[in-house]
Amino acid sequence: MARLPKLAVFDLDYTLWPFWVDTHVDPPFHRSSDGSIRDRRGQSVPLYPEVPAVLDRLQGLGVPMAAASRTGEVEGANQLLELFGLVRYFVHREIYPGSKVTHFERLHQKTGVAFSQMIFFDDEKRNIVDVTTLGVTCIHVQNGMSLHTLTQGLETFAKAQAGP
Repeated sequence: MARLPKLAVFDLDYTLWPFWVDTHVDPPFHRSSDGSIRDRRGQSVPLYPEVPAVLDRLQGLGVPMAAASRTGEVEGANQLLELFGLVRYFVHREIYPGSKVTHFERLHQKTGVAFSQMIFFDDEKRNIVDVTTLGVTCIHVQNGMSLHTLTQGLETFAKAQAGP
């Protein structure tokens, strides 16, 4: 079987859900009587549809996961992870403003996983550029996280591990 990462890291905004938690929605969030997650104004707050399947797939493969977000709305982001039932997937959460390089340095310190053994999914090119310099395999997410993007990412990671 192809080599798997020792840590898969996900951005949140426009990677797991289709909005910026600090701009497009209005915390606090709650679960409504119909089971949907809503913000303070009653606006529905969704995940990208395949996110639970993506996280289940990685969990089934035994790959630990972490979240890394630069949002200033730390409390709201954590609340959404709780309400969506995603906290159970993430062994670590680095959610605070600043460079993603800092997030990854802290993940490395906490896990002992080498940067070369990590994979990172993010929608923003600037984060991909910054984190790639550490030696992390970075995957640019377009239109939200999907099983197809996960498969492509794991193939890219395996090729990087195989070398030239």
